[in-house]
Amino acid sequence: MGEEQHGIAPAGFRLTGDVRLGPVRLQVRDLERSLACYRDTLGLRVAAEDDGGARLAPHDDETVLIELRPKPGVKPVPHGGVLGLYHFAILLPDRAALGRFIAHLASQGLRAGMADHDVSEALYLVDPDGLGIEVYADRPRRDWRYDGRQLYMTTKPLDVRSVVAAADNQPWSGMPRGTVIGHVHLHVGDLDEAATFYHSALGFDKVVWNYPGALFLSASGYHHHLGTNTWSSGPPASDDHARLLSWDIVVGDREQARRAAESLAAAGYAVVDEQDAWRVADPWGTVVRLRTR
Repeated sequence: MGEEQHGIAPAGFRLTGDVRLGPVRLQVRDLERSLACYRDTLGLRVAAEDDGGARLAPHDDETVLIELRPKPGVKPVPHGGVLGLYHFAILLPDRAALGRFIAHLASQGLRAGMADHDVSEALYLVDPDGLGIEVYADRPRRDWRYDGRQLYMTTKPLDVRSVVAAADNQPWSGMPRGTVIGHVHLHVGDLDEAATFYHSALGFDKVVWNYPGALFLSASGYHHHLGTNTWSSGPPASDDHARLLSWDIVVGDREQARRAAESLAAAGYAVVDEQDAWRVADPWGTVVRLRTR
């Protein structure tokens, strides 16, 4: 079946075509401490430094994935989380790269959460400020399963040995070319309100809607560009904590970005035209930027 027969499309404006995610911008307490995680543990490289912060990219690739913006004195993410970032997810180009990354973590004596979601295989870590990170690889789309219109996603133990074996004993040399931000997952206050913003106004399809306490959304048939959940009671992220400052949705042309912005504005959300992007905050203050490549 094609993507038109899966999921639930919004009644009005719909994101279509080659929709991708751009950089996530993170507020952290100490830049050098964060770089020890993002560079040495995760294997990203510093592509640029400006305004006291750093932009991080894969090796042999100019695609910026993460922008670190230090603010001295900010507190770590509270235990139990805040309304805002649950995790952002770095998508590796293949299973072999995920296997190399697992072996790399083991060589450093580091532990990570692990899960098989049927559509993907994933590791979970936190950075020094408590910000959640997923590193994952997708299974081929031809192997994804559906229950009627809904994509089948689950959480079960990862077959670690099989993933590591896929690396064929090749060493980890950092995040490889082709690594991207695959999705963002947010704590929200209410799933219906999240659907009103991200589905009805912004134009994502609903993809998975019966996962306990969660709603997953995407464009163009992907398993999810966005996860939302009600697993934290809050409060909303504040400027005195480490947090997600903003994340980017990148669409194929300016006309589609403009139409998305108009749909959000028509639904009553405050949209700011920043010339190179349209900026809007969801009901819990998480900022998303709409732009083109």
